[in-house]
Amino acid sequence: MSIKTVLLILIFAWGIPSTFFRSKFRKIVYQTDDWTINIKPLFIKEIVALFKNIYPNNPDYIKIRNYYRIYLVIYLVLFLIYYNL
Repeated sequence: MSIKTVLLILIFAWGIPSTFFRSKFRKIVYQTDDWTINIKPLFIKEIVALFKNIYPNNPDYIKIRNYYRIYLVIYLVLFLIYYNL
């Protein structure tokens, strides 16, 4: 098995928890528990919430946002390594 194949498998495996992180993050950002938030397209408020602090007094938002940021950075690094091989 080549390193590129292993990285591709790792990228797919790392992508599995994305639904969990994105769902929790979106529910906090849009202040809803409705499941349909998970299937809606990307919105500007979500991007702003990822890079800024839109709810500074909400510790759950800050915690989930930071976890989601770390998750996305690792995902990006894996993809860039794969792409450059």
